[in-house]
Amino acid sequence: MTLFCDHFETQIQVDPPLDVCSSCIETDDVWVHLRQCLVCGRTSCCNESRNRHATAHFRETGHPMIRSAQPDEDWRWCYVDDRLYAPGFPGYPTAER
Repeated sequence: MTLFCDHFETQIQVDPPLDVCSSCIETDDVWVHLRQCLVCGRTSCCNESRNRHATAHFRETGHPMIRSAQPDEDWRWCYVDDRLYAPGFPGYPTAER
């Protein structure tokens, strides 16, 4: 098994995440935590939120990688390979915000 899956990129190529889930705002709903798609930059709510917009975005687009958009968290998740990457993981880059 390699250190990183094929979808992991060390350099983040998207703008900083928003501080809202736009889909939740449109439906006048709330979210628990925010996640950002590392392919297109969309910021969406997590699976602990009622609407689970980040996972819905993956299912609709196939964009495999997200990161936490929480200011105190630094990790990435690959939906396709079901893999978590976080500080301390060999070769994991330092936080970029």
